[in-house]
Amino acid sequence: MEIDYKVEHRDVKYPRLEFKTGNLLLVLPKNYKDEEQLVRKHKRWIYNKNLIIETALEIAKSKKLDETRTTEELKHLVHSVSNNFIEEFNFKINDIHFRKMKTKWGSYSSKSNLTFNTLLKYLPKELIEYVIFHELVHSRQRRHNERFWKTISKRFEDWKTKEKDLLAYWFLVQKSMSGN
Repeated sequence: MEIDYKVEHRDVKYPRLEFKTGNLLLVLPKNYKDEEQLVRKHKRWIYNKNLIIETALEIAKSKKLDETRTTEELKHLVHSVSNNFIEEFNFKINDIHFRKMKTKWGSYSSKSNLTFNTLLKYLPKELIEYVIFHELVHSRQRRHNERFWKTISKRFEDWKTKEKDLLAYWFLVQKSMSGN
């Protein structure tokens, strides 16, 4: 299998592979020479990531964006759903913020702040609820480990499907934003 990739030489100590936008990017130290060897070494990881992305792109074909929800309506929904989850599961947070994010739907900071991507407004309500719960669970468990997913499954048994749908919607939103 041939996969196209781009190379960026940066002021980094170690090479890394990124698949953030659906395209493979090799981020290499400035003097790094053997990119082909790096690709060969990680071909299984590259193949698996590519398969996940191809599956998401296929799922995206059956999805539609909700273009009726405003950013203000999203903010109201996030606050309302967050408050319900906080009360039901006794989560502790400091504040909720919103901004357009380039690589994720939401984040939880070390200062107990939640930040949500304003592009969530295009997603179905149940996926927005899932993202909110996912970030709130990080208030108890920072990493995506077994305990984290066990807590997630208490509210969303179908979390694996939700994760796949989120990736599909990510590509759908990106395509919509680029005008293609």
